[in-house]
Amino acid sequence: MLKPLTLFCLPCAGASATMYLRWRRLLPSWITVQPVELPGRGSRMDELPEENYAVLTERLCDELAATMPEHYAFFGHSMGALLAYGITHGLAARTLPLPAALFVSGCAAPNRQDSERYVRIQGQAALIADLRKQGGTPEEVFDNPELLAMTLDLLRMDYRVCGSFRHVPLSPLPIPIHVFGGHADQIEAEKLNDWRLASTQAFTLDWFDGGHFFLRQSEEAFLLALIKRLAESLIEVPHEAFATA
Repeated sequence: MLKPLTLFCLPCAGASATMYLRWRRLLPSWITVQPVELPGRGSRMDELPEENYAVLTERLCDELAATMPEHYAFFGHSMGALLAYGITHGLAARTLPLPAALFVSGCAAPNRQDSERYVRIQGQAALIADLRKQGGTPEEVFDNPELLAMTLDLLRMDYRVCGSFRHVPLSPLPIPIHVFGGHADQIEAEKLNDWRLASTQAFTLDWFDGGHFFLRQSEEAFLLALIKRLAESLIEVPHEAFATA
């Protein structure tokens, strides 16, 4: 019987923790889905947002470290994957217990990040065009000026976070990294494959039909793969593994 595990889920750019709420009824009972809300949105709307990647990951690491359960893992989609990676290294620097595994979705490896891309997307028209290209925004958002304005403000803020990311060579993490990608996404296979360089343990790469938001377009197949990889991590990797200096 599998041990209970908490899955901390980091949102993509332009989204809040609510993007993962439906998983609570779709994943098995041994997985506790814990969406991570970022400052300046959702239940933390009254807080000042943070637009610097290093500062944001440090802040989130401090918050999560205070209440970390015995068995847990991180999942992040797109920007959320970068945040999960940064938080994990923050825990490693503190020599705190690491997650059973790191799950990253729709995100190029740290050494393959194009931070300048986010700097180039500045104006409203460019942001709207990028939203449409990613394919994860309901059409009703584009038809509602107030809702669209809120979405663009959040996306602009998150793109500043992504644009501030700077790749620094770090020691590979002593935990498995499981990667998910979409066949029609613009992130090339080699940019996903390079996540293997960030770990000394198991590496997997699962592909699904769909574009950048394949986790919605192929939700059933994706969640089955996620459950499988979570189960493997609990069986194969000691949850009490600590970071090494």
